[in-house]
Amino acid sequence: MKKILSLVLTTVLALSLILSLSACGSSASKGLTIAVPNDTTNEARALLLLQSKGYIKLKDGVGITATVKDIAENPYNLTFKEVEAAQIPNIRQDVDYAVINSNFAISAGLNPVKDSLTIEGSSSAYGNILAVKSGNESTDKIKALVAALSSKQVADFITGKYDGAVVSVVENPGNGFDASVNYDALAGTTITVAASPTPHADILKVAAEVLAQKNVTLKTVEYTDYVQPNNVVESGELDANYFQHVPYLDDFNAQNGTHIVSVATIHVEPMGIYGGKQTSLDSIKK
Repeated sequence: MKKILSLVLTTVLALSLILSLSACGSSASKGLTIAVPNDTTNEARALLLLQSKGYIKLKDGVGITATVKDIAENPYNLTFKEVEAAQIPNIRQDVDYAVINSNFAISAGLNPVKDSLTIEGSSSAYGNILAVKSGNESTDKIKALVAALSSKQVADFITGKYDGAVVSVVENPGNGFDASVNYDALAGTTITVAASPTPHADILKVAAEVLAQKNVTLKTVEYTDYVQPNNVVESGELDANYFQHVPYLDDFNAQNGTHIVSVATIHVEPMGIYGGKQTSLDSIKK
């Protein structure tokens, strides 16, 4: 009888040990958590950055509309937390890593070049654009605004202010004025632009200085979301917006039936991966 009890006790202890080890293994196999933007195209952009580093593999052909549901291979068992892009810097310390747009990183006091663990190249595919409602592209107001934003003054400001965290993509920046525009007729008028606070509103301040030389006022209305800037341009409430890239705009138009078009590409904000609980990307592959 004692032998039977001893055997049962040994078996129970062995099973307990196995279950304990299994639980530990399960916890480790959950992998690390990465916060990514939850809006269309920026989520895909974050996932494409992670794919370029070999951490995941997306399904073939998903492109700029990819979401976490399109991850085909996840060899490091990463967990993804989809968060509004503007809020990711605020929850960075609660996750292992965070993929953040440079404008939101800068607003949070981060230097995308120095503080990110890795950063995108300056691809013009994600260049931030000046956008207007279709049909308004050739008005003097918009041509004057394009010329001001495409000026050497603005390009020099971007280079000096952001040190690579924001990159001007304007080829052959001009003097800030369009020879085809009747500036005398524009004098005394106001151009209104919806923009993200950083860096867009700051860049627009330089464009405003250029336009002021022709007695044209540039009024910037700041928004912290990615929806209202397009809505107020579509409704005609404001003349233009400056906050997004073409892939996002194309998807927005398709989803909302809006008629907004790009009239100029001004700068690129490379997206970066930032540490949260982790300080090195090496932890992913451990």
